[in-house]
Amino acid sequence: MKKFWKSGEPFIWLTGGALAFSLVMVAGLVLLVLVNGMGFFWPKEVVRSTLTDGKVVMGQVTEREAIPQPGAPPGTPPRYRIQVKQGNRDLYGADFVWVEESQIVKRETPPEAVVIERREWGNLYGVIKEVREGVRAVAQGPEAGWVALQARLPQATRVFREIRRIEKKEIGAINYAQEKIRLNLKGLELRGVKGGAEVARLQQELAAWQAKYREREAALTELRRSLTASVVVSAAGDKENDLPLSQVVRVYRPNTMGAVAKTGLYLGKLWEFVSAEPRESNTEGGVFPAIFGTVMMVMIMSFMVTPLGVLAGFYLREYAKHGPLLSAVRIAVNNLAGVPSIVFGIFGVGFFIYSVGGTIDRLFFPQALPTPTFGTGGILWASLTLALLTVPVVIVATEEGLAALPGGMREASLALGATKFETTWRVVLPAVMPSILTGLILAMARAAGEVAPLMITGVVKLAPALPLDGFWPFVHLDRKFMHLGFHIYDVGFQSPNVDAARPMVYATTMLLLLIVVALNLAAITLRNRLRKKYAMSAL
Repeated sequence: MKKFWKSGEPFIWLTGGALAFSLVMVAGLVLLVLVNGMGFFWPKEVVRSTLTDGKVVMGQVTEREAIPQPGAPPGTPPRYRIQVKQGNRDLYGADFVWVEESQIVKRETPPEAVVIERREWGNLYGVIKEVREGVRAVAQGPEAGWVALQARLPQATRVFREIRRIEKKEIGAINYAQEKIRLNLKGLELRGVKGGAEVARLQQELAAWQAKYREREAALTELRRSLTASVVVSAAGDKENDLPLSQVVRVYRPNTMGAVAKTGLYLGKLWEFVSAEPRESNTEGGVFPAIFGTVMMVMIMSFMVTPLGVLAGFYLREYAKHGPLLSAVRIAVNNLAGVPSIVFGIFGVGFFIYSVGGTIDRLFFPQALPTPTFGTGGILWASLTLALLTVPVVIVATEEGLAALPGGMREASLALGATKFETTWRVVLPAVMPSILTGLILAMARAAGEVAPLMITGVVKLAPALPLDGFWPFVHLDRKFMHLGFHIYDVGFQSPNVDAARPMVYATTMLLLLIVVALNLAAITLRNRLRKKYAMSAL
């Protein structure tokens, strides 16, 4: 036995077992997130349950669990309860209700039951009573109302989208132009210019934009007046809801849908999740602004951290003289990797936002003060903060790549008459690029999942505008942004409707994992190509 332990074989089995256990745990976690996240979009049947007291509950069953029975004698049969998403929050006050199965005397899946996804107040469950145009009923009953609703909903959706387009694009452009003129007028006033041709020209332009604003407002008023159609839905408990069609996102009858129809609806809801904006306190709709903000922040961070980390690594390995100072710098770099991320966030607020951003505002944007431009959180400062957070990873990876490089490559280049810089630029840097990309992969993975420093350097719950749009200068690095990691935290821990938010947390987590994997795969593919290229060159 002593010889067996000295052989080291038990440690090999122990290491392999620990690795296998870790992989199983990771796979189980990913599977849990995948099942709970992706299953959220599948259209479940609407069940109408009648209870022993005569109460009727209608909705989609989301969960079933055993009821604890402490102190019950042995042999007591188990009791179960189900969680029903009854929706109709404006009618009942809560989206979910627990029902004990023993109290259910009748269950049915009525084919006329509809699920209406609304822009506000969550889902509406019930049966169509009638469809109206203004105060006039144009169809009554579930079937006639369904046909009339299907005929009128596309037009209402088109009008609503046109309203949103005018509000965001046309009126947004007008407000942007007016704000620029206002800031130019204030800038002239700060320089002591209160009259003259330039002021008159700007005021004339401002009046023209104000006229365009009134014209667009009139167009919006006409479009809103055209939205007269509504649907009256009879919900459980003899309650009714008169819902304007402009508030309807989609409507479907899951109890009459086949597998193909459900699959099509599932894919449509999945596409909405990755392409639309959030609604209902981020518990419904999509997460596109958070996807855009996450990817853009990681890209900016990568552009910042790569040259900084590579230059530092080259200096420490290729140019700096060995001594106590170099050892102290290396120790400091290694210690930076263990500093809590929130400390970097506080540094980003104090240095980047208050010092650098405040100075930029005073020098280049005095007309906007006291409203800060760069002197507040934004995607630029958040990216720079994460660049400082991840720069030790890139430095260490670069140094390890340089240390592993054969010394003969440098000596051969110098022997052929190349200078130190030419050798570093044309020989050493390309050869060490795979190691640099390895550090960048680790940096991107960590930056994509960090939340604490972002909460105080620029991330917000809901961003009204993306950092990239069609207004000059197109890339607005001063704007606040949304982030998938913060979105998970906000929806999971700050939402007042926990049960409704839980599926969105799983779905967003899965999406964040996919984005991190995609970014890493792109960098790994590039790294492997470089390794193959320089391995072939060495033959």
